Amino acid sequence: MATESGDLSDHLQGVTVTTIATFFGLVAGVAAYYVASGPNDTMGVSMLALAILAQLPIFQAAGIEVNDFSTKDHLYVVFMTFVLWFMSWGLLLTAQAV
Repeated sequence: MATESGDLSDHLQGVTVTTIATFFGLVAGVAAYYVASGPNDTMGVSMLALAILAQLPIFQAAGIEVNDFSTKDHLYVVFMTFVLWFMSWGLLLTAQAV
């Protein structure tokens, strides 16, 4: 079964977006751990916002046309970044308590 090059390109673009979003979420969680004084410090959420905004130029540098993103695509990027930020920062905060 032959695949069209457009299908592979779309798949590769999806994998790239997912990888970048999850990586930035993880980095934001680790940065929040070191920058914020605790779970009530708003600097942790600032790291999340910075990670979300910093991804747009990275997507463009990777050859992904951000202007073609739908609302669903933007929400996906925000959700993936949020989930990894939440899990990594939460795990680091609870590991500190042990």
